[in-house]
Amino acid sequence: MLSVTVIAIGNLKESYLREAIREYEKRLTAYCRFRIVELKDHAPILPHLPERAYRIALCVEGKQKSSEELSALMAQKATEGFSEIVFVIGAFDGLPEEVKAACHLRLSFSKMTFPHQLMRVILAEQIYRAFTIQAGSQYHK
Repeated sequence: MLSVTVIAIGNLKESYLREAIREYEKRLTAYCRFRIVELKDHAPILPHLPERAYRIALCVEGKQKSSEELSALMAQKATEGFSEIVFVIGAFDGLPEEVKAACHLRLSFSKMTFPHQLMRVILAEQIYRAFTIQAGSQYHK
């Protein structure tokens, strides 16, 4: 089973965001091993990036993908032998260049800027959507 990890700076403060994440964590158990690693502000990220994982940095200058394209990418990476996909979300000031450089892909969800805490929920939903697309579920329709 594929492992999907989200590495994020800081803790979720709002209870409604924590509730939303818990809901997607529960839904994702049918498709993958999902976890979120929360790092303290200004903690080094590089030591937490698994060398053998497919690493994706979320950043505004990254490549935009549709939900279907993200789903296909995740399926392709699993087929290529990656047993883990790691998404990295920076703090309010983004990700350091060395973290972006250590990732295989720079991904942008929009040219707009989103609060980094809300981005976790958006990302968790899109990961769930990617798996439901692969499964042919009605969720994506």
